[in-house]
Formats: sequence, C-alpha cells, structure tokens
Amino acid sequence: MTTRRGTPPRKALPTALVALLLPLAACGSGDDEDTSNARPTKKPTAKESPRPGDQKVTLSGKGEKRVYTVHAPPGYTHARKLPLVIALHPYPADGRAAAAISGLSAKADKENFLVVYPDGLNRGFNAMICCGTEDDVGFIRTITKRLTGTWNADPDRVYATGISNGGDMSYKLAVELPGTFAAVAPVSGGYLGTDAAKASYLPRTPVSVITFIGGLDEHYAGMDAGITSWQKRLSCEQAKADTLKNRIKRTTAKCRDGSNVVVYRLPEMGHSWPNGAGGGMSDPTAGVNATDLIWDFFASHRRESGDGN
Repeated sequence: MTTRRGTPPRKALPTALVALLLPLAACGSGDDEDTSNARPTKKPTAKESPRPGDQKVTLSGKGEKRVYTVHAPPGYTHARKLPLVIALHPYPADGRAAAAISGLSAKADKENFLVVYPDGLNRGFNAMICCGTEDDVGFIRTITKRLTGTWNADPDRVYATGISNGGDMSYKLAVELPGTFAAVAPVSGGYLGTDAAKASYLPRTPVSVITFIGGLDEHYAGMDAGITSWQKRLSCEQAKADTLKNRIKRTTAKCRDGSNVVVYRLPEMGHSWPNGAGGGMSDPTAGVNATDLIWDFFASHRRESGDGN
C-alpha cells in the first residue's frame, strides 16, 4: 500500500476530529496521472454506445468535464436489465485504481453485471471527511440515471462499493441518494465526520451494508464506532458473532427498516481490500475474499422501496 498525504479542499472539522481522521483518505493506489479540474455536468461529449467491454464516458458542459468508465460483461445486450455496481477509488487515485484493486471487472464478466468506475475530481471524492468540495453525490446520481437509462441497468439492483475515501463515499451515497441503492459495501472506509455525528444523518429508505475493517488499520476505532452507531440508530438487532479463520469476526444484524448489516473485522489486516486483485491496496493474506463476499451480498438484495433519483 502506498500512503500519501495531500491538501485537497475539505470541510471544516473540529481540531481533535481532524487529528484523528485526516490520514484516513491519504492511502492510494500509487497512480499519479493528472485529472482535469472539472465539475459534474450532464451532457456527454460523445454519444455512448452500450456494448461489452470497457468504455470511457465524459460528461461535459461549459468547458468542464467529469469522467467515468463503464465495464459491460461479454454477451451484454441492451435488451436485458443487469445489476449495476458503482466502484469508488481511494484518494489519491482514479477509476483505474478501483478496477485494479477490486477485480470487479472479472467478477462482472463471470456473474453478468455492469460495473462503473467514476473518476473523482483531483483524484478524490467529496465524502464524509475528505477529499474535495465538488457535488459528487450529484455526479453519481447522473451516472446512475445514465446507466439505468442508456445502458438499461436494473434500477432495483444498483449498488455502491469503494475503498478508503471511496468507502466513505459509499456511506454518503446510501444516505444522500434515498431510494437509489439496494446495498453498499464500504471497504476500509467509515461512517465518520460532522455529518455522521448528527443523529438524523441516516438513510430514508432501506440500504443494506456489508463492510470490512482491519484491526491493524490506524483508523479502525473510528470505523468500528461508525458502523456501531449506524446499527444503533437503525435499531438493528445484533446477531451472535461468528469467528472465522485467522480470528476474523463476522457479525450480522437485521434492522428495523428491513435492511441488513454484515461486518467483517479482520484483526491482521491494515488499510486494505481483503484478497483483492492487486493495485497496491490488496491484502492477499486477509483470510476472506471481499470481492466475492460483496457480490454475494449484493446479489441477495434488491431495492425495497423508493423510485430512485
């Protein structure tokens, strides 16, 4: 894992909270290619051509742009509604890093779903505590609309995952895009910061969660407290914890709104993706395969209510 510190625009936080949480989003992929200084807009520079394989899409307007890459599995046709997974990269990185770390494109080819990799502006997302001031919630809303429209993704099977800054962002999307996501999967990410400190900052429609946090991650305490607070606020009934190999603890909970929460606490893992595909933030010795577990979890959840955004 490559660890860096940067100075992206960020929200003002109490000094003590900054000291605790500032490094959380400083873990990245080691990829240094520049991205444009752009803002989310809706008009594409060129017409999308839904088809199997990878396709980079640029949303532009008034000289500004945002970029995302769609991966469609072999045999994709517009006639069939497929699930959609939005995969969010760490800071500082881009969508290629999310693909490299997670291995979700290969999983999509095997299980037949769409996956999209957004590029954060200036290599980060405006998530719970970092990294920027852009309307990334609006950017993801636009991507979701385009994928459920142009690509015919199933609006009842839309999911988000991400690592570090991208994991934080998946929590934010669960709260701020009600009726959109059936489930989210933060990896080494947290429900943290000034927004999360508000008791009212919760999903208005059911969103199930599966998350992975490492006991050797310096931010473990904050991430653990965050998911515990999430479950308490949603009145989740905690099930007995299971102990897996490598002393991994798995807890499951059913919440009052009908959502589920599954937490993997991995005592020997740091700020990583458990048994990912590589990309500098994968831990091949973590003891579980997060990508496989995430897809199994997503595949068992559909949107329960809401019309989407």
